[in-house]
Amino acid sequence: MSSSRGGNGRGGGEGERQIHVLAVDDSSVDRAMIARILRSAKYRVTTVDSGKKALELLGLEPDVNMIITDYWMPEMTGYELLKRVKESSELREIPVVIMSSENVPNRINRCLAEGAEDFLLKPVRPSDVSRLCSRIR
Repeated sequence: MSSSRGGNGRGGGEGERQIHVLAVDDSSVDRAMIARILRSAKYRVTTVDSGKKALELLGLEPDVNMIITDYWMPEMTGYELLKRVKESSELREIPVVIMSSENVPNRINRCLAEGAEDFLLKPVRPSDVSRLCSRIR
């Protein structure tokens, strides 16, 4: 688990709410890329490498404003994570965005029907992130 480091002089000013995004991906390369895009847009980012760790973190730190998760991961897919979040009375209001490198229409539709905010195709671009994050301000 990694969290954005404090003291770097970036992010919101005093008293300004900083949007906290949980990025979930088993690929360290993809995790680093999405975290870099989010941090460049001044969001607070926490990254984890599995759906299981995401649920553990959400139990400890429920101040997450958005979850961006990969679809295909070992142990728990992004779809299963989405379902668990949406079934939880404490977490269901958190928008969940699914990412995948595969464009499979019935998978995309299933995720959206289950409550996903959006479904992004990898590689995720800064314009994708700014469009999503504008919805949660």
